[in-house]
Amino acid sequence: MPLYCCIWLEVKELLKAMRNSRICIPLIILLLLVGLTACNKHSEPIDDQDRIVFGFSQLGDESEWRSSSSADIKRAAEAADVQLLFENAQQKQSNQIKAIRSYILNRVDVIAFCPIVEEGWDNVLMEAKAANIPVILVDRYIETKDKDLYCAFIGSDFNWEGKQAGLWMIEKFEDVKGPIRVAEISGTINSSPTIGRHEGLLEAFGDDSKFQIVTSISGDFLRSKGRECMENILKKTPDIDVLYAHNDDMAMGAIEVMEEHGIAPGKDIIVISVDAQKSGLQALRDGKINCLVECSPYVGDQLMDLVLKVANNETVPKYSYTKERVYTETDDFSTLPVRP
Repeated sequence: MPLYCCIWLEVKELLKAMRNSRICIPLIILLLLVGLTACNKHSEPIDDQDRIVFGFSQLGDESEWRSSSSADIKRAAEAADVQLLFENAQQKQSNQIKAIRSYILNRVDVIAFCPIVEEGWDNVLMEAKAANIPVILVDRYIETKDKDLYCAFIGSDFNWEGKQAGLWMIEKFEDVKGPIRVAEISGTINSSPTIGRHEGLLEAFGDDSKFQIVTSISGDFLRSKGRECMENILKKTPDIDVLYAHNDDMAMGAIEVMEEHGIAPGKDIIVISVDAQKSGLQALRDGKINCLVECSPYVGDQLMDLVLKVANNETVPKYSYTKERVYTETDDFSTLPVRP
């Protein structure tokens, strides 16, 4: 079943081509073999049948946060003596689906992945379920009617993060009449962090009309796009009081643009970011970021604990959340965490 699904797209394309051309049978066979090889290109040899084999699909390396997450998962797998098959999807859902199918073909013990978007996973997860391979969601959620397609989720509460950003803004501008004009640089469209961090902010504001989100533009969690977004904001809606960025990389890109335009980040424009990674914490110390809502990428040990329990058919909680906090301009900076 999984093998058939893996090459089915190749077969369909060949059938379409056969309707309008004279493709010989040997060529068809050759192309099918090439397609099968492509389906297996993510496969790695299983080096020890006694070890737990864990297939993990990372969505990319778009940010400081993501790189830290990947490094922590690799570290934790080695410490737990788990064989890790790791794939970087380079920001493409299609690459993640291919990786998951390769793990199914390899008959790994457990699969986990960070879904780049929420929708479009049912088919491949049904294949994993049919192969009796449990699946863990890491960092992000998926949208599905069948919650049994995954056995557990581990990551952050994105709605909480958005609420903390909003509540800090309310406190910061408590004595200001308003309106307070907020520009939002969000993450990848239709991803869990983007949805949660935006909705949480709105929930914190509630019916308070003092806070106005005058623009919301996607920076795809990339520093370079954070720059592009800030340039766009300054051209179209320059009179803003607050920048709310969904991660540190986009915030740092935006800060660079502010400084190039003679704007003092943290003073002329209040800056709030989500992540609290090394660059963000340093910007907080430098007075360029006013508030950081932590989103911890360091879930490796918790993830390996889940992997070991799931592989041994133990009961695990459906949802596990990382413990996180808020860092602000009024904190004692000597107590800030040190990031690698």
